[in-house]
Amino acid sequence: MKILIVEDEPKTVAYLRKGLTEQGYSVDFASDGENGLHLAQTLDYDAVILDVMLPRLDGVTVLQRLRQSRQTPVIMLTARDSVEARLQGLGAGADDYLIKPFSFLELLARLQAITRRGRNESTAIAVGDLHLDLLSRRATRAGKRLNLTAKEFALLAVLARRQSQIVSKTVITELVWDINFDTNTNVVEVAIKRLRAKIDGAFDSKLLHTIRGMGYVLEHRPEETA
Repeated sequence: MKILIVEDEPKTVAYLRKGLTEQGYSVDFASDGENGLHLAQTLDYDAVILDVMLPRLDGVTVLQRLRQSRQTPVIMLTARDSVEARLQGLGAGADDYLIKPFSFLELLARLQAITRRGRNESTAIAVGDLHLDLLSRRATRAGKRLNLTAKEFALLAVLARRQSQIVSKTVITELVWDINFDTNTNVVEVAIKRLRAKIDGAFDSKLLHTIRGMGYVLEHRPEETA
């Protein structure tokens, strides 16, 4: 999933970016309201983490203008712990509100909640005997737990959400890694190889397939065995 952070404090940006990336999110950021609004209006994000006090355009104004064209889930961050400030943010269209300093685990839980509501989709996906729980970030095959890294789970989730569809390297790098990721490297091939070993290595029926020159597809093909 892709998250946009609009925050002018470098330490907060670094803290959030590190934590979210470790959880498998792809993260963009803007250090002022004007640039943040432009990104939020022109690119597709699963959620926006938006500070209230920003240069050029304040967070409330950014949110008000964003809501004219987009309903992207938004969590607002602020150091102002007052009912009036919270009501102002929620009234402008915020989905949730956090007071600084905050717990990253609390932010993560709230982020998962609003993105789940925004997608309005099941948190469980099945591809043959492979099962993913998107909320707990747990994957099993034939009832056996798969030990996946955060990036491997994110990659698997991207493929599973598009099961039976060919997913290109460009799409994978944009959704799993940073949007400006260098697609000339072989990191996708390496990640696919590691993921394939974990989800297919011990099983006769293979789920992860390479389509030469096009990308990858995750699907159950009952007639195919090793």
